[in-house]
Amino acid sequence: MTGQDWLEKDFYKMLGVSKDADAAEVKKAYRKLARTWHPDQNPGDAKAEAKFKEIGEAYGVLSDAEQRKQYDALRAMAGGGPRFASGAGGANTGGFEDLFGGMFNQGAPGGGTRVRYSTDGGGMPGGGFEDILGGLFGGGMPGGAGAGFRAPQKGGDITTSASLPFRTAVQGATVSLTIDGGRSMNVRIPAGVTDGQKIRLAGKGQASISGGSPGDLVVTVRVEPHPVFGINGRNLTITVPITFPEAVNGATITVPTLDGSSVKLKVPAGTQSGARLRAKGKGVATKNGTGDLIVTLEVAVPRNLNKDARAALEQFAAASDGTDPRAGLAAAARS
Repeated sequence: MTGQDWLEKDFYKMLGVSKDADAAEVKKAYRKLARTWHPDQNPGDAKAEAKFKEIGEAYGVLSDAEQRKQYDALRAMAGGGPRFASGAGGANTGGFEDLFGGMFNQGAPGGGTRVRYSTDGGGMPGGGFEDILGGLFGGGMPGGAGAGFRAPQKGGDITTSASLPFRTAVQGATVSLTIDGGRSMNVRIPAGVTDGQKIRLAGKGQASISGGSPGDLVVTVRVEPHPVFGINGRNLTITVPITFPEAVNGATITVPTLDGSSVKLKVPAGTQSGARLRAKGKGVATKNGTGDLIVTLEVAVPRNLNKDARAALEQFAAASDGTDPRAGLAAAARS
């Protein structure tokens, strides 16, 4: 933003407030206009986008007490309007020279001038025209190099959260969120999000108060747990119990999938608890590919044995070779 912008633009008019409006009135007017002209409310509307940036620029100046003071002072000198002309000044043209010539009683009759205000520090003691504006706008650079205007700053981020059922998180969905004082927004949640994952939507946050780009919207996803399935990246997970005879002898088991169908998987003979099987292509479908269903086997130990089963188990124990499954465990623990 330049000094010429400040002279040409009536920021009070842009926000629809009076020049003596207090900070609360300015903020209230800005928020109302920002909701009306926000690009999310006017998709594809270039005029609305330009208006949104315009009111952000106005609010950036009027919400800052020091900048507002400087803005008011400069426009007061110029009579409240754009009297600084950038073209060449003739006998009947106004411009920088008319204003400052009048200030120092050096204007010529008819609007002409007899003095030249240099921009390189040679025409005025102390550096020239930039030094004058530099004093108004936070100080010029050494030697009259220019006014110290603030660069536009990016708007602030908005943080919110969205809670999703497990199945919705796996499949992806568009959810409606209410943010920023009642503004409603549809947000696309990609397939395969996990609990606690953050999704950043560029440009969907707060408007800049200084004419910069809007901030971002950061959505933290909360995924409700499923009683059977879990998720790990693009893979779904499930724990499936098997019987002792199935673990010893091997078996073919039926495993449910999230889509409501099922797959048959072969359990090798001698399978231990914690062993994993993989059902290809039964995981999360994303744009980068589809994951698998990882099946963790757990040998189910019966809690209540009838008389015959207990007698059979005792016969099994007597017939086994007595191998200690914990042999070497203590030594390994001490290593």
